Amino acid sequence: MNTGPYFLKILNFVKCRLLEGARIMEEIKRIALVAHDNRKKDLIEWAEWNYDVLIHHKLISTGTTGRLVEEAIKKRLKAKDANNFEVMKLKSGPLGGDQQLGALIADGKIDLLIFLWDPMQPQPHDVDVKALLRISVLYNIPTACNRSTADFMISSPLLNSEYEPMLKDYSRYIGRDIQY
Repeated sequence: MNTGPYFLKILNFVKCRLLEGARIMEEIKRIALVAHDNRKKDLIEWAEWNYDVLIHHKLISTGTTGRLVEEAIKKRLKAKDANNFEVMKLKSGPLGGDQQLGALIADGKIDLLIFLWDPMQPQPHDVDVKALLRISVLYNIPTACNRSTADFMISSPLLNSEYEPMLKDYSRYIGRDIQY
């Protein structure tokens, strides 16, 4: 294994970058909401049912889903509160929104993922969907892929308190010897 000073400097930088991901989730969570077209109705109904909890957190969503969730929740709020409520909207999933969300997860900017994907319909961006689910597991992000799990997550006492998730140390993987 190369142990020159330049290599050690890079390895130390990477370790520090990984440890930056070791974070404490604040009381106000950053909740990502994603739904495929055939599941948008389910997610909107779920968001309407749970709007009184969701409005106390930061919501991030892909394209159309974000617009629909924001409209549905604003209808439930008084005019004054509706003007102050906003969902951070990324690009549509197939247009890069899933990848944007994955990058936010990797940067430690997402605390929970509610992703109602359609198991019965092939998606043109299936590889992005798989990558998003993989990155949520890699960074130990609580992830709901159905309404029941989403209900358990949103009703958990951990939702409104600080929480420090366990993160796997990947420094050995990053520092492994590669033959080329």
